[in-house]
Amino acid sequence: MDLTPYVDTLRRELAVAAEAGGDEAREPAERLVAPLEAAARLTLLDALSAAMDEVTRELAPGSVDVRLRGLDPDFVVTPPPAGPFKTQPPADGDEGGTTARVNLRLPAHLKARAEEAANRDGLSVNAWLVRAVSAAVDTGTATGDRPRTTERGWAR
Repeated sequence: MDLTPYVDTLRRELAVAAEAGGDEAREPAERLVAPLEAAARLTLLDALSAAMDEVTRELAPGSVDVRLRGLDPDFVVTPPPAGPFKTQPPADGDEGGTTARVNLRLPAHLKARAEEAANRDGLSVNAWLVRAVSAAVDTGTATGDRPRTTERGWAR
């Protein structure tokens, strides 16, 4: 996505506002154009990133990421995978559709592995974790199908 037209519009609007103030306002406005361009681009990127976070929450376990290529953002859409993930709207009584915040503490080595896996899949760590949790609870591998430890070893 090319941000230049939006930044140019802001530059023109600043020039129009400065013209109303006469020569005294025009000079400072011209000096502010370059720093404001960088600030405008960062602000637009922040807004796009926040918007894509909202879209990702609605797409989970799919995701939309914003990646910076030079001065312009690219959008990377990762649709929900086919398979054990729910792709239809939640049934009556199902708690889908809303999001909840969870603080998750991971050992540093496991966090690093999750980040590597998310990067391999082209996802944010959050989107990758949503997929992993969805797969685990939808297939039952999180608890029932995995052996549990006992003092004497593994048991089913």
